Amino acid sequence: MTTLRAAAAAVGRNLGGARRWFSGVMGADKYERYLEYHAAHGDPGETPMTEREFWRDWQDYQQNNPQGRCC
Repeated sequence: MTTLRAAAAAVGRNLGGARRWFSGVMGADKYERYLEYHAAHGDPGETPMTEREFWRDWQDYQQNNPQGRCC
């Protein structure tokens, strides 16, 4: 039974890593990276954008600055 639990834990860790990798590739972690950057480099008195504001700003930027994309 212990071996089965250890195997299940290993599978769970690998799936979690794969999920984080896939989220990074697809850009789903952009807001989390923005918050980390803002905490490290932003003005201490300035509050970061909400997630909704961030994605709206990102979409506006993409619309106004078209770049070559694969898809």
